[in-house]
Formats: sequence, C-alpha cells, structure tokens
Amino acid sequence: MGVMEDFRLDGHVGVVTGGGRGIGEGIALALAEAGADVVVAARREADLAAVVGRIEERGARGLAVPTDVLDPAAIERLAAAAVEAFGKITVWVNNAGGNQDRTVRDLVDTPDDAWDEMIRFNLTSAFQGVRAAVPHMPEGASIVNIVSGAALNAAPHTGAYGAGKAGVVNMTMTLARELADRRIRVNAIAPGPIVTEMFMETFPMTDEQLARFGAALPTGRLGEPADIGAGVVYFASRAGSWVTGQTISINGGHVPGSMAVVAREG
Repeated sequence: MGVMEDFRLDGHVGVVTGGGRGIGEGIALALAEAGADVVVAARREADLAAVVGRIEERGARGLAVPTDVLDPAAIERLAAAAVEAFGKITVWVNNAGGNQDRTVRDLVDTPDDAWDEMIRFNLTSAFQGVRAAVPHMPEGASIVNIVSGAALNAAPHTGAYGAGKAGVVNMTMTLARELADRRIRVNAIAPGPIVTEMFMETFPMTDEQLARFGAALPTGRLGEPADIGAGVVYFASRAGSWVTGQTISINGGHVPGSMAVVAREG
C-alpha cells in the first residue's frame, strides 16, 4: 500500500460534533473526501442539512443529527443514531466548543456561571462524547479532540476557555493510555486563527486587520477549516496509526495563547 492510500478512510464512519459550520464543516467534508461516511451534529438543523448535501456530493453517505452537546442524553442519542445508520463509529471528533457568550474578560472577573458554562461546553461535553462513543468503537478507531492554542499557554482575557481546553489536552493523554488495550487512539489538534462565525463574534476585526494579522504569520495567511480537516484525516487514517496521546498545533506558526490579546491590541 502506497503512502497516499494510507490517508484513505474507506469503510470508516466519522461523527463530528459542531459540524454545521466553520471548522466542524471543514472536518466533515475532509472525512468524506477521504472516503468516510459522516454523521454531523449541531443545534442548527438547516446548517446540518446543507453539510450533509456537501458530504453526499463527495460520494459519501451523510447523516444529520441535531444535537445540543450540553445535554448528555443528546450525546448518547447521537452515538446511537450513528450506529443505527452505519453500524459502527470509527472516528469521533469532539469539535463543539468555544466561547458561548463571546465575552473576553480577565479570569478574576469571570462569574461562576460563566466559568461553569465554559467548562461544561469545552471539557465536560468532550468527556461525555468519548464516553458515548467508545462502546461502539472497534480496534483501530480514533478519537480526535479539537482544542486551542489557549490550552497550551497563558490565555489572558479568555482564561476560562483556556482552562477548559487545557483539560481536554490532559484528557487526551489519559484516554490514549487507558484505551490502548482496545487499540483506540486519541489525539488532539490545537487550531490557530481561523476566521469563522464564532471567531468574528468573539474577536471582531476589520478586513484590514484580518489581512494584516494573516500576513504577519510565518505562513503568510490565516487558517481555513480545511487545514484542520486535513489534520483529522491524518490522525484517523492508517497514516497516523503510530500516533496517540498527542496534541499538534495547526496554526500557521502563530504563537499559542489567547486571540483576545490580538483583538485588544487591534
């Protein structure tokens, strides 16, 4: 088998939370292009239907499962729906997460309810996703957690978000060891600055600011959802079969930390 064939995912079934837009959509389409059938989950049904259409245009089967990842029962239903439709789960991507209230603040100014919601959305939901998926995963399956550069360094002004994602990094390493006997690999990707709806609502910038920021990166551009999708395909495929417990930064050379610093400095 040649190296290019090692990246194929024919016969695989992927589940992507937060798969209706942005990075999640990019991941879902990358999995489909590599040959996997893909289940996409998010709260907005219209977005999911559009993504399923794009998955099917790529010759794969798609399934939309409206899901609120803050509801543990909904996550269990998502896993069950994937198995009912396609018989198994071989790739589970915990992509849902972010800064729900779009507020940037110092950590000591974070109210308890905002802290609790951030941890639930970014850490607890990922844990519950793994717990729902693993009973349906055969040997050779893969879990990919989408984290953030804020998990790998200080995260001024988005400390609760950074803490939640840092917890996922630790969970990734722990799960990789605990699931090793089942031959289920667990890895994480820390994306850099990618212009999505959530990005712009949290860190509003003008087109000029975005262009200047992208040009200043070592790669000369901001990221695209497809950049993260390519990383997920690597981790999930035979090409990444000797990799587990790792977090890689796909970030254009951006120094890990909080995007809020950039937004405040303009």
